[in-house]
Amino acid sequence: MLFRLEVLFFMSDSLNHFLANNERQAFRMAQLATAHRDDALDIVQNSMIKLVEKYADRDADQWGPLFHRIVQRQITDWYRRKKVKQQIFGIFHNNQEPEGSYFEGHQDPVERVPDKLLQSEQAINVLEQALQQLPMRQRQAFLLRCWQGMSTKQTAQAMGCSDGSVKTHYHRALSSLRTVLGETWP
Repeated sequence: MLFRLEVLFFMSDSLNHFLANNERQAFRMAQLATAHRDDALDIVQNSMIKLVEKYADRDADQWGPLFHRIVQRQITDWYRRKKVKQQIFGIFHNNQEPEGSYFEGHQDPVERVPDKLLQSEQAINVLEQALQQLPMRQRQAFLLRCWQGMSTKQTAQAMGCSDGSVKTHYHRALSSLRTVLGETWP
């Protein structure tokens, strides 16, 4: 524990700036994957700590793919732990709804009339549900390529797969989203 505190205390300004700029997007990705705010926060925090502990000495241009790969592995580990818990405690499992949408607490930056606001809110809910229905690898590829703006090569590094796999997952994600969203998305 003392090592962790020392590493975090002596963190460079550039690494601190990198983490500050990437924490929000990582949180969104983790929250979409887990549908739980607290679990998403834990995933991002653990990912940041691992990046600082293991890769702080790397070049700044390598941190992006490394950080997102760590986040994706943390999400995968979360799914594994969840599956084990469900198997062990399955008889006690109650079907509670997720804590809520990430988009619920955010206000619209442009004032719109109530009809348009309701229509936009419904479209966001449909998008969020569509993203949650995607298989994990497709969702990862979509979020890294579309939301994070990463290149195919950076996404492949973050996901730990080939460029061709990223292209396949991304294309399938786009096709699925277009099919599901169709007329709903403005």
